[in-house]
Amino acid sequence: MQIPKETIVLAAGAGPVVDVLGAPAVYKATSADTGGRFSVFEQSIPVGYGVPPHRHEAEDEAMYVLAGDIAIDGEAGAHRIGAGGFVFLPRGRFHSFRNAGGTPARALVICTPGAALERCFEAFAAAGARGALAPEMLTAIAAGHGVEIARPPE
Repeated sequence: MQIPKETIVLAAGAGPVVDVLGAPAVYKATSADTGGRFSVFEQSIPVGYGVPPHRHEAEDEAMYVLAGDIAIDGEAGAHRIGAGGFVFLPRGRFHSFRNAGGTPARALVICTPGAALERCFEAFAAAGARGALAPEMLTAIAAGHGVEIARPPE
């Protein structure tokens, strides 16, 4: 890891945006910005949006809910978190989340170290820009970046 040399100061709404399959992530600091230590992004989570059960090989993930209600399901049980709520999701543990309310939600997400998940999000955005993604393609992209999506029960 390198030691970052620059202070990062961003105004509200500023930062590079990656469209994560309909839930834009505004990066406040990337892994490259922090010398490989972590990444931070603010994610807008539309009504009805959710991610399937998955686990990260390389990242711990922390989420602080800024607005709305988010349901978190995983190995530690099911939880509904409103504005001001927080969840820490350690690497290697299955979890999913979805907007559990009737209004858009927003969350500040911190990933350590973050680089693999950043590349995964960029690959999702690139593939999504080319058209709808089949579940098999989504699973393959995720796997290529150290994220295992759980297979639905048969």
